[in-house]
Amino acid sequence: MASVTLGGTPVNTISSLPEIGSPAPAFTLSRNDLSSVTLNDYRGKNLVLNIFPSVDTGVCAQSIRTFNEKASALENTEVLCISRDLPFAQARFCGAEGIENVSTLSDFKRGEFGKDYGVELIDGGFEGLHSRAIVVVDEKGKVIHTEQVSEIGHEPNYEAALNALS
Repeated sequence: MASVTLGGTPVNTISSLPEIGSPAPAFTLSRNDLSSVTLNDYRGKNLVLNIFPSVDTGVCAQSIRTFNEKASALENTEVLCISRDLPFAQARFCGAEGIENVSTLSDFKRGEFGKDYGVELIDGGFEGLHSRAIVVVDEKGKVIHTEQVSEIGHEPNYEAALNALS
């Protein structure tokens, strides 16, 4: 379990982020067209998992914009922006913002991603949503970088995540 804050108030996650060097936990998430995508669909690519509570909050939206801007320069890398938002909300946001270099994926159907990656909030006002975290996975499927952002209202360390790919 990780203890983070939401607006300065302590909240807890269901467990901890995957350990560096461990295989990335398998996942099945929903694309904006409601089709499913799995970790295996990205085999052979580096992944930056940008995990957050909702596209409808300012910091979450900014993280998508920032990774969208930086992702175009990444080779053999996919940036996956993952929340429990409905895919329709994610598609609306991306369309309105011109987001084209990252993929938004939803954990709304099963909620297993939040549990398996240790990011599901188990108390507080955002209970059931994801905490803000980054997990970077190399092309072999191993976790090479993680960041559990200590205050949900703060942005992640973008440079540390991207530098993990160097």
